[in-house]
Amino acid sequence: MKNLFLRPVFLAVAILVVTLFGVAGYHYAIGYPAWVTMVAGVLIGIVLILVLKLLLTWLFPLAKKIPVPIATTILGGFLALYIMRMYVFRWPSILFYSLALFGFICLVLLVMGIWQIIKNKNTGKGSALILIGIVLIALGLYGFNTLDGDPYLEESSSEERMPETTLSELGVADPSKNGDFEIEVFTYGSGTDEKRPEYAEGVRFKTPTVNATLLLPEWKGKKKKWREKYWGFGVDSFPLNARVYMPKGEGPFPMVMMVHGNHSMLDYSDGGYAYLGELLASRGIIGVSVDENFINGHWSGDFMGKEMPTRGWLLLKHLEQWRNWNDDESSELSGKADLDNVILMGHSRGGEAVSIAAAFNKLERFPDNGNEKFDFDFGIKGIITVAPTDYRYNREISLKDINYLSIQGASDADETSFWGMRPYHRLQFSDDFDGFKTGLYMNHANHGQFNSSWGRSDFGAPMKWLLNLEPLVTGEEQRQVAKVYVSAFAESIFKDDESYRPMFKNVDLVHDWLPKETYRSQYSDIHKNVLVNFEGDIDLTNATDSILLAANNFKVWRETELMSRDGGSQQNNALVLGWHHGKNVQKDSIPVYSIMLPDTLKNFSIADTLALSMAMGDISELELKDGDKKDNLPKFGFNFSVMLKDSTGNTASVAISDYNVLPGVIKTKFTKFDFLDKNMIGKNAEDQLKSCYLPMSSFLKQNDSLKLDKIKSIHMVFDKDSIGVVILDDIGLYRAGR
Repeated sequence: MKNLFLRPVFLAVAILVVTLFGVAGYHYAIGYPAWVTMVAGVLIGIVLILVLKLLLTWLFPLAKKIPVPIATTILGGFLALYIMRMYVFRWPSILFYSLALFGFICLVLLVMGIWQIIKNKNTGKGSALILIGIVLIALGLYGFNTLDGDPYLEESSSEERMPETTLSELGVADPSKNGDFEIEVFTYGSGTDEKRPEYAEGVRFKTPTVNATLLLPEWKGKKKKWREKYWGFGVDSFPLNARVYMPKGEGPFPMVMMVHGNHSMLDYSDGGYAYLGELLASRGIIGVSVDENFINGHWSGDFMGKEMPTRGWLLLKHLEQWRNWNDDESSELSGKADLDNVILMGHSRGGEAVSIAAAFNKLERFPDNGNEKFDFDFGIKGIITVAPTDYRYNREISLKDINYLSIQGASDADETSFWGMRPYHRLQFSDDFDGFKTGLYMNHANHGQFNSSWGRSDFGAPMKWLLNLEPLVTGEEQRQVAKVYVSAFAESIFKDDESYRPMFKNVDLVHDWLPKETYRSQYSDIHKNVLVNFEGDIDLTNATDSILLAANNFKVWRETELMSRDGGSQQNNALVLGWHHGKNVQKDSIPVYSIMLPDTLKNFSIADTLALSMAMGDISELELKDGDKKDNLPKFGFNFSVMLKDSTGNTASVAISDYNVLPGVIKTKFTKFDFLDKNMIGKNAEDQLKSCYLPMSSFLKQNDSLKLDKIKSIHMVFDKDSIGVVILDDIGLYRAGR
């Protein structure tokens, strides 16, 4: 028996397996202290390697060509590693086994070195083997860590800002600064929470439980068993727990109700938005951070989106509780909340949940089970989605006449695409709705750092060791963006503060309030008359309202559905134009895209801005030679001119770059390995449009004879760069004064 186990190779394999099981156990959160699960992992590893060793020794006694100790050691170790990769690490096979083999070689050297010193008394040989093993380990760790970094940094940092007057220079106050209100912070909840004292004896106001049985029938099996064992309650008695950040004063105050997304239910998420709650309260707005941890992921299972209606419904039940306090004159909270002025903010799955809540708010019955009655109808004026999902609920939510803000990080390894722009595109405004919708895309921002407790890694260990974390902004920087935009959005809606509206159209106007990064902003409201949006049909030559379209001298001309980096739909169509001509091209050979207007749309005198959305396209569509790429490609963006032509033949032309920073492509390396990015994430970039603007006055500066009330056509003239591919969308006009 001693000969089976007291062998250098077996000891190396055993140490590797037991160590990995111990590490895995340490990070395997099931509600017990980490050291307990680590010890359990070590014991499992020891038992597993010994049992497999004995089993294989018994099964392979006839394998004469390979010594039994070596054969059984290798096979036992491999089976143990296979089980670990399948159920714990879940890394790609080639990566996991390559690194395991490297670790095995290093440990063999170390163990054999120690064996030589202790057993064979050969200090020289043993020391050499140990030294080689240590050097290999050091080189491996160094090499693994050097895989971090941003290979696209030079491309993304080459964009320069336009010399524009910032909002702060115009006297607009930084919305991320605390206001004049003193604040108080407290919790409300069941008062009986077995795991969280802040929702047990720590609550200031006790709340009743709610029955979500009809909304979450998936609460069953091991999910039900282990969750109820941990929390002490079931689906028929969900608590209404929340943290409140309240301005001191009489009220009533408007409210921003915030909710987290899916995360380990044992790592409580609702405290991670205190930075927003405290800021809003200081500016006279109640901040409420709702606890929905009990329906989050757990080792016993994830509801896989089946819980999405419950997430949204719970928010409305919280608002219902605030309505009850308002109506109860004996309550300290009576009259404190202005429930006609509410914004719902959600992060991750919470971002999808707030759209669901806004839709449920107007319904009388739960659409998935009409036996559940609704009676809400709160004054939800706005929705904020932060790195949201938009595919978990089996119903697609389309909203109408509600303000909308979505924020997304380009380095989000959890929600790798800007799903928040899908509800943006679905959102419709009535002609008399004076609201807006906007999206902000930020380079080097991840998923978790919008919540102060989730951290820099969007995956838990051991998957997080594969992430490329070095390029990320700091948590403070990422949350600064949220503070600026969430606060400005709330001020714009609750206080009708028009001074912040321009920042949603153009992020460059507030660059002094934000970390130095690359951003993309999109914006729309009813004051924009969109002439061409490339939706609704497959005819390249016609648009709505009898508008005619034409393209000449292009290598690429198509209307297409924009896709996310993983191949999913952005639910938005756009125009793609590609061209390649010599620098000395003849005038009649210059690529031109033309929009011919009917008489009913020719009056541009009522507009003050021409607007369009654009992005840098994929240059590979042109199938260029290497010399063309090297000599003619700009560092970022593709420039072109917009020409207006009136019915008398007058023209005026303005370059896009005269008033806009040309958008390049924001590329992201999510993991340490390119092949992992391709297999796990998809493409290194996705098409994210940027709203661009040209003032009508700029055309008159070029030709004051231009008749803005008789514009016959708009032409995109690609005379600035001799090569390029652009994506265009939502070409239209803003009415004067907006």
